Amino acid sequence: MLSDTAQAGGRKIISAFVINALAAIRKGSMRCVGITVKKQRPVNLDLQTIRFPVTAIASILHRVSGVITFVAVGILLWLLGMSLSSPEGFAHAAEIMNGFVVKFIFWGILTALAYHVCGGIRHLLMDFGYLEESLAVGTRSAQVVIGLTVLLSILAGVFVW
Repeated sequence: MLSDTAQAGGRKIISAFVINALAAIRKGSMRCVGITVKKQRPVNLDLQTIRFPVTAIASILHRVSGVITFVAVGILLWLLGMSLSSPEGFAHAAEIMNGFVVKFIFWGILTALAYHVCGGIRHLLMDFGYLEESLAVGTRSAQVVIGLTVLLSILAGVFVW
């Protein structure tokens, strides 16, 4: 445990750092690890002119598919619980699953799950060193994952309908 004098000295150092950082921000530039960062940067807010590389699209889709899969687990567990509760519950769950909108949502859940699994395998292969971490390999593997997901999505559609 630190003495009261050491704690007070630590607080003075932290507060001096914060004061200097705030002053640098007010001036418009901040010095961080020997690099000057200026506040006036060109900003392009026209999203129609931004073209993301396929690796960025794959990364964003991987995150979105993970969120969709997470939410879907709750819905599917509710449906499973209803179907296992009684014969009437099973009949009600089967009736729910017969609607077009529900089948479409279920197809979307299966597609998101397929993409998330394929993207996760891609990341694991890169992490374990089976795929080189270069722009060309990253682009090609992202294209393969997207193509494989389209194929699995078609198969899921055949399965659902």
